[in-house]
Amino acid sequence: MADLSSRNPDWWRQAVIYQVYPRSFADADGDGLGDLKGITQRLDHLGALGVDALWLSPFYPSELADGGYDVADHRDVDPRLGSLDDFDALVAEAHRLGLKVVVDLVPNHTSHQHPWFQEALRAGPGSAARERYVFRPGRGTRGELPPSDWQSVFGGSAWHRVADGEWYLHLFAAQQPDLNWDNEEVRADFRTTLRFWSDRGVDGFRVDVAHGLAKELTEPLRDIGGIGASGETALLRVPPGDHPYWDRDEVHEIYRDWRKVFDAYRPPRSAVAEAWVPGPRRALYARPDELGQAFNFEYLEAGWSAQELRRVITEELATARAAGAAATWVLSNHDVVRHHSRLMLPPGTDPGAWLLSGGHAPAVDREAGLRRGRAATLLMLALPGASYLYQGEELGLPEVADLPTEVLQDPIWEQTGHVRKGRDGCRVPLPWTADGASYGFGPGGAWLPQPADFAAYAVEAQSGVEGSTLELYRTALRLRRKLLDGESLIWSTDSPEGVLDFSRCEGWRCVANLGAAAVPMPAGEVLLSSGPLPGDGGLPPDTTVWLG
Repeated sequence: MADLSSRNPDWWRQAVIYQVYPRSFADADGDGLGDLKGITQRLDHLGALGVDALWLSPFYPSELADGGYDVADHRDVDPRLGSLDDFDALVAEAHRLGLKVVVDLVPNHTSHQHPWFQEALRAGPGSAARERYVFRPGRGTRGELPPSDWQSVFGGSAWHRVADGEWYLHLFAAQQPDLNWDNEEVRADFRTTLRFWSDRGVDGFRVDVAHGLAKELTEPLRDIGGIGASGETALLRVPPGDHPYWDRDEVHEIYRDWRKVFDAYRPPRSAVAEAWVPGPRRALYARPDELGQAFNFEYLEAGWSAQELRRVITEELATARAAGAAATWVLSNHDVVRHHSRLMLPPGTDPGAWLLSGGHAPAVDREAGLRRGRAATLLMLALPGASYLYQGEELGLPEVADLPTEVLQDPIWEQTGHVRKGRDGCRVPLPWTADGASYGFGPGGAWLPQPADFAAYAVEAQSGVEGSTLELYRTALRLRRKLLDGESLIWSTDSPEGVLDFSRCEGWRCVANLGAAAVPMPAGEVLLSSGPLPGDGGLPPDTTVWLG
């Protein structure tokens, strides 16, 4: 059995970490917004589920220009979500339940309301305060043009002009000015932040936009020449490490410095990088002397194809092994369409266009999506390494694709000129009860509207019900902890087309049928199945089994 206890400094290598999006998890004070007390009151759900840790998305002071990722103070709690005392109580209760706590760290940018940025606006061009950010004069005869053609991930230029004529860089929303990581004051302040939360008992950090901190800021700034703002398309069209603001080689010096802070604690603090870069480059962030882990987004983006998934799994295990890192697996998070819906989209479908249609083009069969999503989860949990779950997936929640445009909060909607709806559909508050105000989310409604069919997905409606998605997750996590021993995986040499078949330690075998027709069931005791099995000895399509 894997040692995931506090005695093991490498607990994170094979852990199951549950992501909590605080504003959508549980609301204790009735203002319609989830809060820290609400999370604390519902931590028993995570304990009963059987996860090893919770990861808290940002809970810091923020005007919510980007769902909390516009941080006005990296060492405090948004008063709408609670206080530092509430945070301490949450950590204490989590630890009492045997849960580790991982917090989101947002080092690429601050909120425009951060005291540093407000000081920079007052101080003016050439000031030390502006050196903490990336301010530049504009181009053109009167400085009326942006300093470069760099683009925001959310759409449009990555530059915003202030009243005195200078421009500042924001790779995301205009309310999120990028920090200048060439500035030693910035580096020192984040070392202080790492120690601040570690001293309060935090066990690890998820590093937002880990590949974006280092920028090429020599004059004149280098244009990207129309190769795109973000993602693999841009990165694959320039030499590795040479994009002007993504995945630059210099960023690794920052994380080697952070590792010294992490290792000063006993046990050392863990970290995982959000780095949207190709696999071999991503593995660099996960080296033992840097962050240790990096999210494997190729797995999340892979289609429902045995051939494609086998390739992604094989490559991830090889690159993680070569880097001395732990593999990671994730199907859903706060930035993507929930996998119970996404996996049913035909190959080549643009999820953004699907959302814009309200989920109607193409229409998604929810029952089929749930069946496929459950199979995908059981497959993921059998893989060596750490698995990251997103709140609500244990209930089988689908994407809420038909949110009215007037309730949308994500800045993507406005910044793309209403071409992209954004990420609100995966952030709708959770249903805890089958009836009542906001299905038990809180006594005062919910900040995003919940569809009526959420009642059937509620924790109350599924708990103790044989065959429910919630009970499938509980059973899978309980079995996984018992079966897990080592990080090896051996592929079967004779699996049928469309089937993924591999063995783990002590005879634990996972077989997933991703094809369109049933296949013969391999020999062995069925420990768990993602869906009903017929009595004829076959394994139906879109079904995963664990065999012992």
